[in-house]
Amino acid sequence: MAFHEKLDRRQLPEQDAKALVVSSGREREPGGMTMRVHSFDPISDAASRVLILGSMPGKASLRAVQYYAHPQNAFWKILGALFDFEPAASYESRIASLREHGIALWDVMQSCVRKTSLDSDIEPSSIVSNPFAGFLRDHPEIHTICFNGAKAEASWRKHVLPQLSRADRIAYHRLPSTSPANASIGYDDKVKAWRILRRSI
Repeated sequence: MAFHEKLDRRQLPEQDAKALVVSSGREREPGGMTMRVHSFDPISDAASRVLILGSMPGKASLRAVQYYAHPQNAFWKILGALFDFEPAASYESRIASLREHGIALWDVMQSCVRKTSLDSDIEPSSIVSNPFAGFLRDHPEIHTICFNGAKAEASWRKHVLPQLSRADRIAYHRLPSTSPANASIGYDDKVKAWRILRRSI
């Protein structure tokens, strides 16, 4: 069963509690210029061994309510190449393929404020991280965490790592972002870097 823990509004600063609208996944801030966005529940089960973490779903993913839904994001193409499934298959089928290989998906941030889908537009002071202490306690087989991009890793080290008790028993790998914004690294080089997943499961 996938881990799920709703955030108690009483645990948040007043401005975060007002903006927490889990059902919609996002809320327009006063003035209409920025959005408080919320990540999805994790995709995981008791057999998960490797956790892939992004920073926060982009607008296309929030609209579709699917991880990595932007058509130009290379995530599913890369994972399909590594684990021999069709990246254009149904979302449910792709998720099932990851589960078969012990791979879990989530994001470091539970919510944040940003203007666009770019990580660079995230307001640092607005970041609320997901409850990883409980997640890792409920998933003791996870031994490797792979970060999809630098923002996910940086946010983990600042907002999550200091709170963990079993952090030293987990291997960490920062991988090149699969986002189309990361155009400086070609597809073939991304696939080569992401092959660490095959060696980790």
